[in-house]
Amino acid sequence: MSVSKENMDLTFRRFEDDDNGSYDWDEYIFQAGWSHKCPTYVHRTPPCQGSCPSGQDIRGWLGIVRGMEKPPEGVEWQEYAFRRSTDANPFPSIMGRVCPAPCQDGCNRNQVEDFVGINSVEQFIGDTALANGYSFAAAAEDSGKKVAIIGGGPAGLAAAYQLRRKGHACTIFDDHDTLGGMMRYGIPGYRTPRDALDGEIKRILDMGVETRLNTRVGKDVSMDSLENDYDAIIWALGCKSGRGLPVPNWEDTSNCISGVAFLEAFNQGRLQLVSGKVIVIGGGDTSIDVASVARRLGHITDIHENDRPENIIMGHTAHDVASSAVREGATVTLTSLFPVENMTAAEHEVNDALNEGIDIQGSVMPLEVIVGDDGRATALKMCKCNMVNNRPEPIEGSEYTIEADLIVSAIGQFGNFEGLEELDNGRSFIEADANYQVKGRKGHFVAGDIIRPHLLTTAIGQASVAADSIDVYFQEQEQAKRPKVDVHHFDLMNKLSEAHLEPEAYTQGETRGTSSANFAVHNYEDRSAHEVIPSKALFLGHFPFTPRTIREDVPVSSDEVLGHFKERMKGLETEQAQHEADRCMSCGMCFECDNCVVYCPQDAVMRTPKKESTTGRYVFTDYQRCIGCHICADVCPTGYIDMAMGE
Repeated sequence: MSVSKENMDLTFRRFEDDDNGSYDWDEYIFQAGWSHKCPTYVHRTPPCQGSCPSGQDIRGWLGIVRGMEKPPEGVEWQEYAFRRSTDANPFPSIMGRVCPAPCQDGCNRNQVEDFVGINSVEQFIGDTALANGYSFAAAAEDSGKKVAIIGGGPAGLAAAYQLRRKGHACTIFDDHDTLGGMMRYGIPGYRTPRDALDGEIKRILDMGVETRLNTRVGKDVSMDSLENDYDAIIWALGCKSGRGLPVPNWEDTSNCISGVAFLEAFNQGRLQLVSGKVIVIGGGDTSIDVASVARRLGHITDIHENDRPENIIMGHTAHDVASSAVREGATVTLTSLFPVENMTAAEHEVNDALNEGIDIQGSVMPLEVIVGDDGRATALKMCKCNMVNNRPEPIEGSEYTIEADLIVSAIGQFGNFEGLEELDNGRSFIEADANYQVKGRKGHFVAGDIIRPHLLTTAIGQASVAADSIDVYFQEQEQAKRPKVDVHHFDLMNKLSEAHLEPEAYTQGETRGTSSANFAVHNYEDRSAHEVIPSKALFLGHFPFTPRTIREDVPVSSDEVLGHFKERMKGLETEQAQHEADRCMSCGMCFECDNCVVYCPQDAVMRTPKKESTTGRYVFTDYQRCIGCHICADVCPTGYIDMAMGE
């Protein structure tokens, strides 16, 4: 068999051929009275977790799925993985499907052959939890405090989940008749299956979360009444107003609408048809969703004025479902300022859109909406452009037009502050500090898109921090500075407690050394709140080339897309999920490979006795035997060993 480039790349070693420089081994290593730097076991944060806006302990739940970390007695590994995953994110089934997975971009496995399919394993955990009926643990003891949560989307629901875990009562106020926010009204159901979404929301409500639906704060309920009735308020309004195109004739042209309004009308079941020719301007996930929905809905040839899509969307009426039975396909064009390969939408979503027959044009910018005699848009004038300092510059002489019956702008969103004008920072957002407190408003906190539109996982992470801040506020303490690496970390002390191996209580008295004491955790250091471990700290040569297990994506061709609303992505089976999780390199945490034990020439590195062993406490060093040869650190695949003890 020929040697592939991948396998050649994997021959990485600490020392290259001809690296025969002079090392003062006698001076620094083989000494009778002391050793130069002996091993310390150092826990650091992996880059997947450091890249995750919700701060999930990704390495932890991958380790559980692969069988490295064992669950407590009487708990299935599937449930244990679910518990670890949902410590940070209560929506593993949904987020495993729709998150663009910045964690995978940061994955150190990219330096070997390909990233670990983190979100595919996350979807497996979420789907398995729903199938097995796993629920969240009961809320903590009632604190006597009440929190009003304004908005029932990912931020509001995640905040309610985290606050109930702390024992605080919560009421969610939402102006829809069903919770879910952007997960329900901003993403089509074939990407966020409603049974999965409903199941994950129900788990949160079952913790004792109250709801007040069809209620708009600022109109139906005043801010003053909330301040009187609740001990804290968290604003998770979301951004449900879409930005129009900054070009002539956009304003007041009826068939020029926003992407968020389009998707909400579709997801509410009101929008059943579009127009024959649709243009979507954007380049992000929202624009892809609009274009894909438009292709699925199609149009009818003879349409009544009241049934035009813009009138349905803005008038809050509904299409006659029967009329959609005779619909035809729609021509859909999606345009982006950036080249297609640089669009912010997820790559697989872009590829699916192309397969579905959507014409995607990159490096182009809109110039003007062309309006007909009846006042409706008939075309969009465009030109090619270059991006300079993240701003488009038109290319002279490249102008052209695209005919259109409906033009949809998906270029950004902002908040609606009707009745809440005092919260508006002047840019239609809410200003927050590092702890997600509303600036200048005691007892008010904020999370989600209303701070700055970003990912669903960002909103979930902000909600977790805001819940921590509310808890500190209730204790009447000063808000502490958040950790440099602000994520949900693996906690060795919790793991030891779970295994009934917690250290003994320390008693005051003279202490000379702690190596034989049981009140300390020896030769272990936790730097996870301060450091993310880079790939150069790993021994990559340990990991053989292993192809990624990819979820099956059911392609939908342009001929099949009309009326196709089935989910396109199939989840992993159990063995596939375990195989994919096994590709995780456990960066910054021992995964019990035994390299340090096998290669130590002095038998100084030994396995911790099984009855005392847990994840993170698999090996220890006898410093009476260690000569500081550094071999254990050189052969550690995960970068868990630092030569730090000694002189």
